[in-house]
Amino acid sequence: MEDSNSPPDVIKARVIESRITELRAQIRAHNVAYYELEEPTIADADYDLISRELVNLELSHPEYELEDSPTNDVGSKASVLFSPVQHQVPMMSLDNAMSFDELDVWHERVSKSLGDVTSPRFVCELKFDGLAVSIRYEMGKLVQAATRGNGRIGEDVTANVSTIKDIPKVIGPHAPNVLEVRGEVYLPISRFKALNEEQIRKGESAYINPRNTASGSLRQKNSKVTASRGLSFWSYQLEEKSLELAMEYSSQTFEFLSALGLPVSPEIEFFDRFEEVKEFCKKWITNRHIPDYEIDGVVIKLDSLRDREKLGSTSRAPRWAIAFKFPPEERTTKLLSIEVSVGRTGRATPFAVLEPVFVGGSTVAMATLHNEDQVAYKNVRPGDVVFVRKAGDVIPEVLGPVLSQRSTTSDAWHFPKLCASCNHAFTRQAGDANTYCQNQLCPARIRQGISYFAGRTAMDIEGLGEQTVKLLVEEHVVEDVGDLFSLKENQLLNSKGTNQTSVDNLLTAIGAAKDRPLASVLIGLGIDHLGPSTAEMLARQFGNIDAIMQADAEAIESLEGIGPKIAESVVAFFCDPVQLTVVEKLRAAGVRLEEKVSEEEVFPVLQGKSVVVTGNLDNWFLSRDDAKKAIAARGGKSPGSVSAQTYVLVAGNGAGQSKLAKAESLSIPIIGEDAFRRLLQSGELET
Repeated sequence: MEDSNSPPDVIKARVIESRITELRAQIRAHNVAYYELEEPTIADADYDLISRELVNLELSHPEYELEDSPTNDVGSKASVLFSPVQHQVPMMSLDNAMSFDELDVWHERVSKSLGDVTSPRFVCELKFDGLAVSIRYEMGKLVQAATRGNGRIGEDVTANVSTIKDIPKVIGPHAPNVLEVRGEVYLPISRFKALNEEQIRKGESAYINPRNTASGSLRQKNSKVTASRGLSFWSYQLEEKSLELAMEYSSQTFEFLSALGLPVSPEIEFFDRFEEVKEFCKKWITNRHIPDYEIDGVVIKLDSLRDREKLGSTSRAPRWAIAFKFPPEERTTKLLSIEVSVGRTGRATPFAVLEPVFVGGSTVAMATLHNEDQVAYKNVRPGDVVFVRKAGDVIPEVLGPVLSQRSTTSDAWHFPKLCASCNHAFTRQAGDANTYCQNQLCPARIRQGISYFAGRTAMDIEGLGEQTVKLLVEEHVVEDVGDLFSLKENQLLNSKGTNQTSVDNLLTAIGAAKDRPLASVLIGLGIDHLGPSTAEMLARQFGNIDAIMQADAEAIESLEGIGPKIAESVVAFFCDPVQLTVVEKLRAAGVRLEEKVSEEEVFPVLQGKSVVVTGNLDNWFLSRDDAKKAIAARGGKSPGSVSAQTYVLVAGNGAGQSKLAKAESLSIPIIGEDAFRRLLQSGELET
């Protein structure tokens, strides 16, 4: 306890000194876990936060400067499992810029230090999320490879690096006598996914992320294991160059590396203006998921090797380079509990309730756990500190636990036997990863079914959100979607949280929904495996719901694009007395159950073509969904993402940047709304 008679400045100094000591201890422990044990206890973003705090405290309070502070170190000591390698030229780390303001500060400092009238030229590279290595060639032959280690002493991983197909064993023919290449070993995302699929088949725990898996794969005692992992490599720097390799610019370095047969990233660009550097960073924030490898930032360097020599380095990082870090997509937080939600089909899905954490651009308090097997496979338990990932609009996901922080009293989680919503027993069929509540009158199923029916992809009933649906079901005003169209004003006014305006708006929206297309009704009913395009086809071919209800599986399956699974699901749905009752309620309420005859004759001009739509189409279509329906009516498909099979991308106002970038990278045509209208008429792109 502090002496109450101590002056405030003394108390403050003790608090600061205590915090610095605490942060140094934390960072050292995290370094050991990350670099030596390969069992990280904290996400990179969280590590950056405490490292930044320590750096700022040490700069503000030089009286607590310590020569062996972890802020002066690079990585951690080499593992005793491998022979040590003394780096002739230290393998340094990079200082980080966490914002564009910090990037501007670095630029100003560099420009001032150089003292040149003109701005320096910059080279921008992607910051690969892998493992830095140094590879030494003598007389054109690979003789040694080492990890970064603590920057001065690394680990000899020559045998393992020699198994990486990207890395040539012999370079030349113009190789110097001695050449040391620096670069990054990484695990392609596609390979990472394949490895985890293998883990599932073997009933073993999942790998957390590609970076940790790459590190563990490279540091295997058995090089055959390393060879089986499918690692890759990018080279980006030369060290220990013989005299004939004197160069002036890094662009020459990359050309030389490539000429020797070493892999060089194709995403390297050079800029004369610093604003262009920042635009490059913004571009890759948007496109960070396009490459088949993980990136967590952009590395910005001076192009001139003479300027680099002039600026020099600190004890741990060059002054002539900086890493601009992207917003984090992985963080660590506490898993408070594992709950189960029941969807409209009865599928019971476990999800994690988390201590809220800001990740991927938003605060995350819940994350999916997919199914019972995934919980066991990921080995997560209530009370664990876990890694959480959220990439853009992707649903947040728990990756795995920090096992070193697990309580010794924690218990494995088991799927509950009963549905919490209706108390019916959960069931799981052999060979099925999913668990179900089979009770069709389960309140949770009813709520989810009504919300789905009212959603944009189905009947698009504005104002009928999940909270309103929950109240209507709990108060027994609505028991299925058929009851929506017979709702009365007094029933809604008696519900909690409603007023006259909201009731009037909701009744108007429900009335308007009666005239939605038949395909929207079919989608809204929630028939298993029936998507928008197949619903459109059923409506168009059969004309009304009665014809669909009377059709057998063979007749439905005869339609192009509809297989036996969908056909059997449609037949089974309309054989269910509960669902037939719902249909009759819709009929009695005046919901349109037949297809409108189009005044314009439509031909299948887009048969077999994939047309992706992004952004808002304001001139000719009521919504993007209407545009997709127009594509389906002409025999085409309109998936939600761009792929190599995409015929054309239609871009409206506010088009998704990731879709545009993907289309450009695949050389897929991009057209506007007017060209799209002509495409619907002819089925061909204008030349």
